[in-house]
Amino acid sequence: MKQYLEFLRHILAYGTYKDDRTKTGTISTFGYQMRFDLNEGFPLLTTKKVHLKSIIHELLWFIKGDTNIRYLVQNGVRIWNEWPYEKYKSSPDYQGETMEEFVEKIKEDEEFAKKYGDLGPVYGHQWRHFDGANGEFVDQLAWVIDEIKRNPNSRRLIVNSWNAPYIDKMALPPCHTMFQFYVQDNKLSCQLYQRSADAFLGVPFNIASYALLTMMVAKVCNIELGEFIHTIGDAHIYTNHLDQVKLQLSREPRELPKMEIIRDVKSIDDFQYEDFKLTNYNPHPAIKGVVAV
Repeated sequence: MKQYLEFLRHILAYGTYKDDRTKTGTISTFGYQMRFDLNEGFPLLTTKKVHLKSIIHELLWFIKGDTNIRYLVQNGVRIWNEWPYEKYKSSPDYQGETMEEFVEKIKEDEEFAKKYGDLGPVYGHQWRHFDGANGEFVDQLAWVIDEIKRNPNSRRLIVNSWNAPYIDKMALPPCHTMFQFYVQDNKLSCQLYQRSADAFLGVPFNIASYALLTMMVAKVCNIELGEFIHTIGDAHIYTNHLDQVKLQLSREPRELPKMEIIRDVKSIDDFQYEDFKLTNYNPHPAIKGVVAV
């Protein structure tokens, strides 16, 4: 994963200080691209341990079209908890619950989860239920998979998460906004455009998630793997992550692990957590960092 370390170095070398929505402050630069050949190994960081369970469950959650954190917390995934918790703290029902108490309520109380666990029409909704004209909707993910099978030379193999009229209804507007598939020599590649990239916490998840999505789509389309290409707009390191980034840059990358889909899955909707097997993952220890909300 030398590409990722070069990305961090680029931000530190060419970025400048910039205020941000969270009031944390960032070192930011604009415009960057990384490329990963998916035949060389699964692009999961080795300079720190990354929580693969969260990546897989979040991706399955997107594919389901789900927008409520209940599925995530029931599977031990915490990455989306801060946003609904902050909203809950502003509600008349808030009684001083800690984050842990709030999450437990989401997990155990379905009605509470319906009221306070939904994030609005975020990624999963847009992928599977993109609202269009006359009250109709488009299942973008299903359409693009069918189009890959029918017309692999298409230049329209696009899924878009940025639905402008609905941005204000989302807990967090999409950071990874659009992805496009491309087929050449019976190999499937995917390019992601990410408008905003938290380099230390978010980007390692994004790389692994879209690499895995590319594997899943290639599997159900019965084609080989190509590249994952990650194109980034605002690339930033939060100022409270600078020490963690420097620690990571001091570590030598190790051999990439291998990811295998162990079941013959025919439909994108049929994937389960147990279908994925990661081997030869030998990362450096995890490095903690606080998410900016």
